[in-house]
Amino acid sequence: MQSAQGASTVAATANASATPATTVSANTTSSTVGQSLASPIYGVTIPKGYRKWEVIAPAEEAAPLDELRMVLGNSVAIKAIEKSTLPYPDGTILVKLAYKRKQSDDFAPATVPGQATTVQVMVKDSRKYASTGGWGFGRFINGVPVDEAQHKTCFACHEARVKDRDYVFTRFAP
Repeated sequence: MQSAQGASTVAATANASATPATTVSANTTSSTVGQSLASPIYGVTIPKGYRKWEVIAPAEEAAPLDELRMVLGNSVAIKAIEKSTLPYPDGTILVKLAYKRKQSDDFAPATVPGQATTVQVMVKDSRKYASTGGWGFGRFINGVPVDEAQHKTCFACHEARVKDRDYVFTRFAP
């Protein structure tokens, strides 16, 4: 999903029944569920129900981030990635969950997810996001979107490294 250099965002596609409307992260409490906080520039929110989506691929990010990551996709994304469909169809949503790496307390050789760091979202809408290859981006910490300056780096990174794959780092894990 990610490049060896650790691209920061993975694309996500929404399906017709899962619209970006609810802010949820691994650190979200019940008091924040139901709020809709949109990313600057793109207006992307964390999709409702995304934790029940299928896994596309895991990833590991080396230092300095030192993270374990998991990319999930809605049904539109799963169909497209299984068939190697490019460009991705509108409605595709990819969500990347990132966690600090942690040594297992139960089995020393194992690495497990530690503290959640970010939830990153990519939404395909070729008309709305025409100037960014058809993709809208959102990066959230504790369910809150990061600032505009960080969002300005999303498309540039994807364009520089994976333009030929419709700006998506993630590849389907066998």
